[in-house]
Amino acid sequence: MPLTRYQQLIEAYFRESSRQIHVISGEAVLAQDSHNERLYFVVEGELGGYYQEEGSSRQIQVFSASAGAFIGVHSFFSETYLASSTVIAKSDCVLAWIDHSTPAIEPQKYGPLSAQFTPVIVNELSQRQRRAMQETLAKERALKQLHTAEQMTTLGQLAAGIAHELNNAVGVLSSKTERLLHVILQLLEENNAQASEFVDQGLLWGQKVSSADVRKRAKTLMSAYGLEKDLAKAVARAVPHGDLSSGWLNETEQAIRFWNIGRDLHDMRIAAKHSVSIVKSVKQLGRTDVETKEWIDVNDSLRKSLALLQSDLRRVSVHFSPADLPKFIGSETELVQIWANIIKNACDAMSHTEQPEIHITSRVSGNKLLVTIANNGPEIPESIRRQVFQPNFTTKKGGLSFGLGLGLSIVKRIVSSYNGSVVVKSSQKNTVFRIKLPIEEGYGKA
Repeated sequence: MPLTRYQQLIEAYFRESSRQIHVISGEAVLAQDSHNERLYFVVEGELGGYYQEEGSSRQIQVFSASAGAFIGVHSFFSETYLASSTVIAKSDCVLAWIDHSTPAIEPQKYGPLSAQFTPVIVNELSQRQRRAMQETLAKERALKQLHTAEQMTTLGQLAAGIAHELNNAVGVLSSKTERLLHVILQLLEENNAQASEFVDQGLLWGQKVSSADVRKRAKTLMSAYGLEKDLAKAVARAVPHGDLSSGWLNETEQAIRFWNIGRDLHDMRIAAKHSVSIVKSVKQLGRTDVETKEWIDVNDSLRKSLALLQSDLRRVSVHFSPADLPKFIGSETELVQIWANIIKNACDAMSHTEQPEIHITSRVSGNKLLVTIANNGPEIPESIRRQVFQPNFTTKKGGLSFGLGLGLSIVKRIVSSYNGSVVVKSSQKNTVFRIKLPIEEGYGKA
C-alpha cells in the first residue's frame, strides 16, 4: 500500500538519526516566548504544553503531545521564532527535528518546505480550533453553573425572608384548628352524641377512597338502599367499606354534613403539619442534608397527597392501583410533597381537558420502589421537558406560583437526596412521571 503524503513527510524528514534528540522526563524542550527555529516531531514519549499569563505565577496546561505529534509549529512556520508555550517532557522522549536550513526534498515536485508541510499546518490549526471550542463550551457550562448557583442563593434568601412569617401563620392555623376541634366535639357530645360519632369518623380517617372506588361503591348503595346518585357518592366517600349502621340511613344528609366537618378538620390538621416542612423544603432547595428517620408507607403518603388536593381533583377521575410495598425509611412530609407537586401540575395541565384522568400506580421493581403518575393532559413539548426540573422554570403566569417554578425542582431535589430518579415522558396520549426510590438492605423489616 503506497504511503500517504503525511507518512512520506515523516519518512523523508524525521528518520535521520543525526537530527534526533533524547529528552528526559521533566526537561523543558521549549520555554514560553523563547527563541525557537526548530519543528519537532515526537517519535516516542509524551510532553505537555503550558501557558503562563503575564503577571501570574500559575502555568495552565493547554495541550499534550504524544508519538506522532508536532511541536513548535507556530514559531517555525510563522517565522516569529518565539515559542507560544512552555513544552515539558512528561516521560523520557525521543524527538526528531528540522530547521530552516534543512533542505527541501524534491522541491521541483512538491514545492518549498512550507508548502510540503501544509498538511501539518492545517492539522495544527484544526487542533487549536478544537481546543478553543472545548474551552468555550467549558466556559459556558461554568457560567451556567454560576448562574444557577446565584439563582439558588436568591431563592434561599427569598425563602429565609418569608419563612418566619409563614411559620407564624401556620402555627396559628394549627393551634386554632385544634381549639376549634375541641370546641366542636365538646358541643356535639353535650347536644348530639350520634353526630359526634360522624365527626369522629371523618376526623380519624378523612377521605381515603379513590374516585373510581367511590363510583363503584355508590352504584352498590343506590341499588341496595335506593339512595340518589349524589347522596350515594357522598355516603361512599364517608363509609367506603362495611355496613351503614349507627344511623347513617336515618338522616343521611345530616350525617354527611357532620362527617364533612370531621373530614375538613382532618385535612386542616394534615395541611398544617405539612406546611412547616414545605417551607423548610423550599429553604433547603439545592441542599442534600435531608433527615430520613421514619418508616413510611409509600401508598399512604400517596393517599395523603390526594387528600390535600381534593379541591383540585374535584373534576378529575383518579385511579390509584397500589401494590404491596415494603416500608421505606425517609420523611413522609417530603414524599407527600413529591406526589402533591406532580399531581398539582397534572391538574393544572388538564384545566382544558374534557375528561381529565390521573392514573397512579406503585410497585416494586428490582431493588427499587416505582411510582408512576400519568395524566391525559396535553403533550409537553420536548424543549419544555428538558427544563421542567430547573428551579426557575415555569410555564404558569401569576397565581400562587408567582412564576418561580419551584414545584418540580423540589421534586427533583428530594428524589435525588434519596439517590432516586425522576423522569418525565410525554406524548399526545398521556404524560407520565416515573419516580424510583432505592430500597436499601434492611428496608421493609420494621
